[in-house]
Amino acid sequence: MSDMRHSLLRRDALSAAKEVLYHLDIYFSSQLQNASVPSVEKGTIELVEEFIFHVPKERNVQPKRLNSLQELQLLEIMCSYFQEQSKDAVRQIIFSTLFSPQGNKADDSRLAMLGKLVSMAVAVCRVPILECAASWLQRTHAVYCVRLARVLVDDYCSLVPMSIQTLKQIFSASPRFCCQFITAVTALYDLSTDDLIPPHDLLEMIVDWIFEDPRLTLVTFLNTPIVANLPLGCLELTPLSGLVRWCVESPLSYKRNRKPSLSNGHGASSKLSSEGVGEGEGEVDSQQPLYSKLHLSVLQILMMVQVHLAEKDLYGCFGLLMFEHVVQLVEELSRLVEELNPLNTARETELSLDRLAQSLQVAMASGALLCSREDLRPLCSRLPHNNLLQLVLSGPVQQPAPHAALPPGFYPHIHTPPLSYPALPVHPAHPALPVHPTHSALPAHPTHSAHPTHPAQTFLPGMAFPFRPIR
Repeated sequence: MSDMRHSLLRRDALSAAKEVLYHLDIYFSSQLQNASVPSVEKGTIELVEEFIFHVPKERNVQPKRLNSLQELQLLEIMCSYFQEQSKDAVRQIIFSTLFSPQGNKADDSRLAMLGKLVSMAVAVCRVPILECAASWLQRTHAVYCVRLARVLVDDYCSLVPMSIQTLKQIFSASPRFCCQFITAVTALYDLSTDDLIPPHDLLEMIVDWIFEDPRLTLVTFLNTPIVANLPLGCLELTPLSGLVRWCVESPLSYKRNRKPSLSNGHGASSKLSSEGVGEGEGEVDSQQPLYSKLHLSVLQILMMVQVHLAEKDLYGCFGLLMFEHVVQLVEELSRLVEELNPLNTARETELSLDRLAQSLQVAMASGALLCSREDLRPLCSRLPHNNLLQLVLSGPVQQPAPHAALPPGFYPHIHTPPLSYPALPVHPAHPALPVHPTHSALPAHPTHSAHPTHPAQTFLPGMAFPFRPIR
C-alpha cells in the first residue's frame, strides 16, 4: 500500500481518484473469488479517504482539492463504473467501502460525495446506484440516512421548480430505493416543529406512490431475512410508523403551524396577521385531502400485513409497529393538544383521535402491533375523550350463546349490571304439585258444511292507503 500511495501522490487529483477506483475493483473481485464476505483492510480505507475524499493522512500535507469540473468528472466516472460493473456483489462492497461512515473527519466529505452521486443517479436513472443506495440506507445509522434524504429533497423539491417530476420517475425503476427513501423522509419530517413538515410536492409524490401500489412500503420487509436482533439505530424495515405519525398528527400540526401571532393593537399589524392566517388555512385545506388519502392507504397496508407475517412464520412474534413508537406518538399527540387551545381545535382533535383509533384497531387485528388493550388503556387515558378510541380500547362485544334469545334492542355490554351490584339471593325450590287424574274423552262434534270462499282481494301498490290518523 505504501508504494501505491507514493505513486498516487505524484498524480493529479482526478487521475489519483480514478486509480483508486481501479484498485478497489481488482482487489475486491479477487477477494470475492476466495471468500463470500471479503475483508476491508485499513490501508484500503485510508487510500479512499486520502485520494477520493481528500482528507490528508499527514497533518503537514496540503490536501489536493478537486475543482467543480473535476468533481463532476469524478461523479461521471463513478456513475459509469457502477452502471457497467456486472457483478452485484462487487458493486455493493465497493459502494460500502466508499460511503460507509467511519466515525472520523472524512465522513463529511464522504456524505457530501454520496449525496451528489445519488442525486445524479436519480437524474439519469442509474438503477445499479439506486440499488446500492437502498442497501446503504438499510444498514447505515438513521442520522446519516436522514442527511441523504435532506440532500435529495433540497435538490428535487426546493432548488429547481418542477424537478420533482424527475424524482417521481424512479418509482418503477427502483421500488426498493423508493421504500427506503420514504422511510428516511418520514424520519426526517417528524412534524415536531413547523420546519419539519414535509413540502407539498414531496407529500403529494409519496401519497401517489403508496396509493398506486401499497406494497411499495413492504418491499424491504418482504426481501430481507428477519434476524433476532436488528441493528440498533438504523431505519425501520417499513415506513409504517412514520406514515401513521403523519396521518395522526397532521391535523393538529398544521393547526399549530397557522396559529395567529399576537398583534400590538395597530390596524396594519392586525390586517397582516389575518392575511397570514388566511394563507395558512388555504395550505391546510390543500394538504388534508392528501393525508386522508394516505390514511386510507396505510389502513390497507396494515390489513395485508397479516398474510405476509404468516408467510414468514412471524405472526404473533414480530411486529412492524413497535409499541415504543405508539407510546411516543401518544405523548406527542397529548403535547399537541395541550399546546393548542382545545376550544379552537375540537374538529382537528377529533380527526386525529379517530385516525389513531382506526390505526390501533387494524394494527392489532392484523398482528402488526403486538400489545394488548390493557397496555393501551393507561397510555391513552391522558388523551381527550373520543368515542371511537374508547370503543377500540374496550374490546370486542361478547356475543351471547346461540340458544339465548334476547329481545330486540338488547345489548349485553350495555344492559349487563356492573360488577359492584350484589348478587340476587337464590330462591328455594317449590315442592312438585300432585298429578291430576286424566278425564274421559269428550264425544266428537259433528262436522259442519264448508263456508263459501270469498274472492281474494289483490294488493294494488299504486293505490293510496285509505286510513288517515285521527287528529
